Amino acid sequence: MSVAPGPTLVLGDRFATELPELAVRWKAEEAPEPRLLVLNEALAGELGLDPAELRGADGLRLLVGNAVPAGATPVAQVYAGHQFGGYSPRLGDGRALLLGELTGPDGRLRDLHLKGSGRTPVARGGDGLAAVGPMLREYVISEAMHALGIPTTRSLAVVATGRGVRRETVLPGAVLARVASSHLRVGSFQYAASTGDLDLLRRLADHAISRHHPAAADAAQPYLALYESVLQVQAELVARWMLVGFVHGVMNTDNVTISGETIDYGPCAFLDVFDPGSVYSSIDTAGRYAYGNQPIVAEWNLARLAEAMLPLLAEDAEAAVAVATEALGTFRRRYSEAWTAGMRAKLGLPDGLDGEVTTGLIDDLQALMRDNRVDHTTFFRRLGDAARGDAEPARLLVLDLAGFDAWLARWRAVGPDAAAMDRVNPVYIPRNHLVEQALTAATADDLDPLHRLLEVLARPFDERPGLERYAEPAPEAFGAYVTFCGT
Repeated sequence: MSVAPGPTLVLGDRFATELPELAVRWKAEEAPEPRLLVLNEALAGELGLDPAELRGADGLRLLVGNAVPAGATPVAQVYAGHQFGGYSPRLGDGRALLLGELTGPDGRLRDLHLKGSGRTPVARGGDGLAAVGPMLREYVISEAMHALGIPTTRSLAVVATGRGVRRETVLPGAVLARVASSHLRVGSFQYAASTGDLDLLRRLADHAISRHHPAAADAAQPYLALYESVLQVQAELVARWMLVGFVHGVMNTDNVTISGETIDYGPCAFLDVFDPGSVYSSIDTAGRYAYGNQPIVAEWNLARLAEAMLPLLAEDAEAAVAVATEALGTFRRRYSEAWTAGMRAKLGLPDGLDGEVTTGLIDDLQALMRDNRVDHTTFFRRLGDAARGDAEPARLLVLDLAGFDAWLARWRAVGPDAAAMDRVNPVYIPRNHLVEQALTAATADDLDPLHRLLEVLARPFDERPGLERYAEPAPEAFGAYVTFCGT
């Protein structure tokens, strides 16, 4: 590997150094003809990187892993995980590499990570490559999530490799450069626990505390405090998914971060009509990861984290189980508080409103939305109009007008704040049909639809004239939406 441009670019190897048992030194496959498809210049600036340098030939080689700074230690991370409920003892970065950690001008330490950079020793028979479409999907959705205020990994760039990738047909290949607070997962703890090496498990927990939850270090029981911190950030994260109608699609334990960031945008989607049973992933045939199941699945995943951490929670096994069970028992309360607070904001409810009144308004609205199959995003935004006195845009979305009017009268009586609602109810989300249109065009080398979509999604709460089609649901001809993981 050659040295990347920019003598000030330094990539640390803290993960590889502190946790060598979870890291396999590796290098990316050579990209024959790297060509930039999209660069996140704003994120590059946050990281202290020069967009002009990244656009150059040497910068592109950095973004596909073929040129890294001197002293960097690219590694494939090793982890385990429950995939659709079945345990896999050794997973890992089969087509990805952690180039290293960088510290931006803001002092934050973040991972620079590649996806689609070639087979690694934990590739499990895959080719280690990625096609243009799935990598651009992750770029679009992750940046949209960031704009919506939802904790997420970020996308720095997508670079076409000049290599074909064989799926159902031969598709153009690409590498995604991804940025995250870290790539520590529940699966990381599962793998460490499976080795029986208590020292490794403890070092992993200490690494997680230092990197993500430093307050836990001062707690009477630091590892319990770490676990409780992860419970909290995951409860808040999944609540935020539910509030915007996001369906992750693959909530395996190896896709649950310790930081509380959303990771791995494979067969993900956003709700059109409000339906708790919505499933978009082609591989989720049983509906395990349906929209309405996500809070329950999160709790299940966090139970697996508790199991992995048991040796750190108490010396006696029964005592450790009791400690973990008590802590896990707080998840539903944590989630409910986060989700209810979000729903109060979406409905513009005033502070101090009676709890029973709040619960009644929320529960009855959810039933109306489900029974009338309303467009999730548009309906909440149009409720802002109703709060200002014009209920017709919202009424046009429902069939049960009598039921809606009765609910509307109760809601208006509490004095909802329309301006506050507009700050949390987006106009624009990554509508599934628009994402597919942009990805299809980009695969055919037309990037204009992609760039226009990204511009719209960067300001999701600002309604702008001329962008009406970006707020509209899919036409009937689009049909039932199915997404694929891209591997």
